[in-house]
Amino acid sequence: MTDLTSLTIADARYKLRAKEFSAVELAEAFVGNVAEGDALNAWCEKTPDLAREQAQAADARLAAGDAPSLCGIPLGIKDLFCTNGIRSQAGSNILEDFRPPYESTVTANLWADGAVMLGKLSMDEFAMGSSNETACYGPVVNPWRREGDETKLTPGGSSGGSSAALAANMAMATTGTDTGGSIRQPAAFTGTVGLKPTWGRVSRWGIVAFASSLDQAGPFTRTVRDAAIMLQSMASVDEKDSTSADIPVPDYEAALTGDVKGKRIGIPKEYTVDGMSAEITKFWEEGAEHLRAQGAEIVEISLPHTKYALPAYYIVSPAECSSNLARYDGVRYGKRARLSQGDGITELYEKTRAEGFGDEVKRRIMIGTYVLSAGYYDAYYTRAQKVRRLINRDFEQAFEKVDAILTPTTPSPAFGLGEKSDPLEMYLQDIFTVTVNMAGLPGISVPAGLSSDGLPLGLQLIGKAFGEEDLLNTAYALESALDFTAKPEKWW
Repeated sequence: MTDLTSLTIADARYKLRAKEFSAVELAEAFVGNVAEGDALNAWCEKTPDLAREQAQAADARLAAGDAPSLCGIPLGIKDLFCTNGIRSQAGSNILEDFRPPYESTVTANLWADGAVMLGKLSMDEFAMGSSNETACYGPVVNPWRREGDETKLTPGGSSGGSSAALAANMAMATTGTDTGGSIRQPAAFTGTVGLKPTWGRVSRWGIVAFASSLDQAGPFTRTVRDAAIMLQSMASVDEKDSTSADIPVPDYEAALTGDVKGKRIGIPKEYTVDGMSAEITKFWEEGAEHLRAQGAEIVEISLPHTKYALPAYYIVSPAECSSNLARYDGVRYGKRARLSQGDGITELYEKTRAEGFGDEVKRRIMIGTYVLSAGYYDAYYTRAQKVRRLINRDFEQAFEKVDAILTPTTPSPAFGLGEKSDPLEMYLQDIFTVTVNMAGLPGISVPAGLSSDGLPLGLQLIGKAFGEEDLLNTAYALESALDFTAKPEKWW
């Protein structure tokens, strides 16, 4: 029998219906891989018993002929998604042992479609990070290694547990969230597909908030087809989320024709930056040529305000983080600091937050509080929002000329854990991805090839707002041409 844990969702869906194996057998195969993968530290909560129970229910639905696309498919869930009765800490000590009495809309959609939960996946604390080193659970390790080198590498962040678990065959697909690149960058670092939908396409209800106008949930998968299948289930109009777009969810998988003839693909000149790996540039050029060979027209475009995106993002996102994280006070749930005699409510707040939040979260809360303060609001936050509008206008003008935009996903392959200690150097990892969040657009990272030291590199496609059908189809054509099949050699 084929190794069940290496199958795609599309393949497993077919084989489950053909009764080549059961959902219980599929779940057991993944439960075994999860149990053997502790060296990667990707899982913060394992739910093998729940997986078996859900797999049995999936088999019953399959037998009855009532089987949606994800019926029996084993998934891993990022720790940012609230799951009923299951520890959901957002990678932070301040939510110590928090077990929500409710289910996020996204995970509720997945379970309604018959998916199987293997557990919760580690992440940077409150999704703030690009290397998965700020989690209260400790760093996640990338299953990929440089050739001839045993240095432990980052799987990217903030959704590092999601990308590592998928790349290591510990889940058939995983969920992530993307505020500035936290799906696309980890996907590029692990040779997987990562899709960030349009802001408002997927409900944010029940997902712990970082920066509400930027956060968006999406899937990590092995193929573009699997990403279409996952998005079909994850996306929905949701009355509990006022920012959820009241737009019908199309059949994304049906849109995958692979035909890009006549499509115009933009290449932004501003994305050629100093210090970018020559290998990234080579794959970028090759990706454009692949699309040209399939009948697309390659067009140079300009996104002139790109250079302002990163500084504007690191004003807007900490400001929203400062506001959202004010709710963690040690009163109703999560961590509560031990008080000394004479301490009052102010001391409770101060001590709980000092003990519960990590250094990166504290840094961003302080930056956010500063830029929102009375004396600096206009100088920083208001100005950053004006820049955001200019970035959005750049994309609007570009999409009058092109159907999609092709860029690198990251400026380099995965780096070693602990190699980047300077916060600014870490923030630069998001240089190609934050513009998409600032404009609220969909973006997808597709594996492009391996670097000279054997690490995955990714290419990013950016689409029009709520144009995921066309974006996925272009990514499908690109994926077919790139034909990336490499897998990490198991060492864990």
